[in-house]
Amino acid sequence: METQRVKFDTGKQKEFIKLIERKLKLSSTKIANLVGISSRSFRDWKREKYLMTLKSINILSKKAQVPMPKDLEIKNQFWYTQKGGYLGGLAVYKKYGIVGGNSENRKQKWYEWWEKEGRFKKHPIIGITKPITKPKPSPQLAEFAGIMIGDGGMTKNQIIITVGRVDEDYSYYIEKLLKRLFSVRVSRYYLKNSACISIVVSRRELVLFCNQVLGLKIGNKLKQNLDIPAWVKGTLNFEINCVRGLIDTDGCIFNEVHKIKSKTYSYKRLNFTSYSPQLRQSVFNILNKLGLEPRMRNNKAVQVEKLNNIKQYFKIIGTSNKKHRQRFQGGVG
Repeated sequence: METQRVKFDTGKQKEFIKLIERKLKLSSTKIANLVGISSRSFRDWKREKYLMTLKSINILSKKAQVPMPKDLEIKNQFWYTQKGGYLGGLAVYKKYGIVGGNSENRKQKWYEWWEKEGRFKKHPIIGITKPITKPKPSPQLAEFAGIMIGDGGMTKNQIIITVGRVDEDYSYYIEKLLKRLFSVRVSRYYLKNSACISIVVSRRELVLFCNQVLGLKIGNKLKQNLDIPAWVKGTLNFEINCVRGLIDTDGCIFNEVHKIKSKTYSYKRLNFTSYSPQLRQSVFNILNKLGLEPRMRNNKAVQVEKLNNIKQYFKIIGTSNKKHRQRFQGGVG
């Protein structure tokens, strides 16, 4: 992770650094020391001259107690060589008939060139999209849509699904689902300081498919009237699978505890939380259609509260995240 870089939308890296400065109330030099870089490099980050490292973002988010920025594009070490390397290698081959020399030195030179010049130029080879499998609407595709609405995000070139370490088994399910649906390469990143796992697909064609065909949002989802896509609504099997994906990511099983006089009462609850009123209402409507008697709570949650109804939820909708079933069957810690 030390060598992974993160690409923000224009202006967002500067905003993030300013937020960290306000929260920590430290000088640039002291903040730079926290992540082990020079104050000059930190100023370059603030000017957006260079990309921040993923490790530094994790450290600063934790120190300042602010959430990790969403919709980030993760770049591996020497990601720029994939863009510029082909052109440079072709030029060297044409001139000398061979591409050789010290590989680390070449990478460093390419990095210097890319940061100073290359990224500002237009290259004919850059931007060529790789094809994906484009599946027709199906229950599996509806479940993927639910997962994306819950814990997913999209930039112009990547989809990123972030789950907690406690959902590691579920993360492998998501990875297999992506490969099965779209025939794409999937990368995973373990974010040390945030106890999260990011599942990433860097494929422009997939982003376009998700946005234009599936109706998923690029950027801030809440500001774009987040809701279950229209193609899912009205087909019960699609609705069931989409809700499964939503609750597997943004839902939970918990114990609601009440103390009356000297007695303590504990009740299991199935909870789905969202700050999108449209999405909450859609989930409520589907659960209600299935006879699960959902209730709205605190203007941000939908709950199934009766024990028999929660049992029916697992029979009718089920779960791909075994953590939920374990918490229901074995008690909630």
